[in-house]
Amino acid sequence: MTEAAAPRPVRVLLADDQPLLRTGFRMVLGVEDDLDIVGEAGDGVEAVELSRRLLPDVVLMDIRMPRMDGVAATRAIVDARLPVRVLVLTTFELDEYVVGALRAGASGFLAKDVPAEDLVTAIRTVAAGEAVVAPRILRRLLDRFADVLPDPAAVPPPVLDPLTEREREVLVQVARGLSNAEIARALSVSETTVKTHVGHMLTKLRLRDRVQAVVLAYETGLVRPGK
Repeated sequence: MTEAAAPRPVRVLLADDQPLLRTGFRMVLGVEDDLDIVGEAGDGVEAVELSRRLLPDVVLMDIRMPRMDGVAATRAIVDARLPVRVLVLTTFELDEYVVGALRAGASGFLAKDVPAEDLVTAIRTVAAGEAVVAPRILRRLLDRFADVLPDPAAVPPPVLDPLTEREREVLVQVARGLSNAEIARALSVSETTVKTHVGHMLTKLRLRDRVQAVVLAYETGLVRPGK
């Protein structure tokens, strides 16, 4: 019998202006059989150029780089409709660029001191089409801006009108960080049903992924930090 072909490794582009950090990431990721470092960029402009040329599955993007920062580079990659997903890393948990990066279309956001195993898992998750944000970053960011978030008692903004009641319930659970399996248990439905609702919700709100859904849920006051 013919053995099944091994899955193609996840192709990763490293984008960071510090060569030492790129070397560290290469050492961490290089030992994983299912990850393949296909290139390195020292600034945002180079990151965009290499993304166009190499078409990596995931770009590990530093938020602060010369010539073009990680937010602008992420936006350029997303606007070009490249089959490339961006996982943003930063030294600053409350970096002022966090929301900008997520709005630009980043599929994940982690602190640079994340444990190696968590970084590897995040890359695999993003490559699989999901999104990831370190809970401590999202929690502290939302707590910081809690005072400027809309009053949840106010009438929901029109942007949420296309959603059914169930889809809005699912959005709330997504914003609270629950997985599809956890949402299914909370709402007493199947995981397949939850996946369908999430897909419809993202399509109706014209969102790229769950990360942008979380940001929107807080921006509209549908949920608030700690609630």
